[in-house]
Amino acid sequence: MAEIKGHIVAMGGGGFSMEPDNPLLDDFILSLAPRSPARVCFIPTASADSAQYLVKFYRAFSGRAIATDLTLFDPPSVPRQPASTSEIASFVAEQDILYVGGGNTASLLAMWRVHGLAQVLYEAWREGKVLCGISAGMICWFRDGLTDSFGALASLGDGLGFIDASACPHYDSAPDRPTAFHNAIAAGLPGGYAADDSAALHFCGQDLVEAVTSRAGASAYRVDLVDGQVQETKLATRFLGMG
Repeated sequence: MAEIKGHIVAMGGGGFSMEPDNPLLDDFILSLAPRSPARVCFIPTASADSAQYLVKFYRAFSGRAIATDLTLFDPPSVPRQPASTSEIASFVAEQDILYVGGGNTASLLAMWRVHGLAQVLYEAWREGKVLCGISAGMICWFRDGLTDSFGALASLGDGLGFIDASACPHYDSAPDRPTAFHNAIAAGLPGGYAADDSAALHFCGQDLVEAVTSRAGASAYRVDLVDGQVQETKLATRFLGMG
């Protein structure tokens, strides 16, 4: 595999949509961009391109970055939206950060694959772009994950696999998630990472650099099956509010 120059910031929760008065995670993401002001593109596919979600994004990033968006549910007649895969690729190439919102992970992946966006994002990451997201926007970058896309919590089965592991967001805000994640790993889900709300995992290429948080006490975890037993290890985290 060619050297991957980009970053992935996988947020268990937080960011502008969950912590509108706490910019620490979003500021951290902006700090990874190669230029300032950064061009930040919001991709709200998982919410079916929710207009309210888009408004929140533009309000949050106004004055902090050059904000753009990429929606796939708009009709092709909307001139501001790229329609073909080549147009999408050209548009993505102009961005510094691709920020993926929460919602239905399975629907997100299906739409991305239909429009060729999954491959476009892989190439963008390989060339040095920052990929990030919350909830569905966390899970999508991994090979597999725990999702409620189908109703009850279940294995996703077909993540993008940029990070060869599984993922579970909202680890502390839904009491059934830790048990469900452990059970899924015991049943064959690849070992992987979990993140509380307000916690994020920062990867450079495929290597975990650190876990960061916007709230003191939030945590991230590595969960694996070892000798037939599920083992959960709390990762060292850096609180972004210090210093």
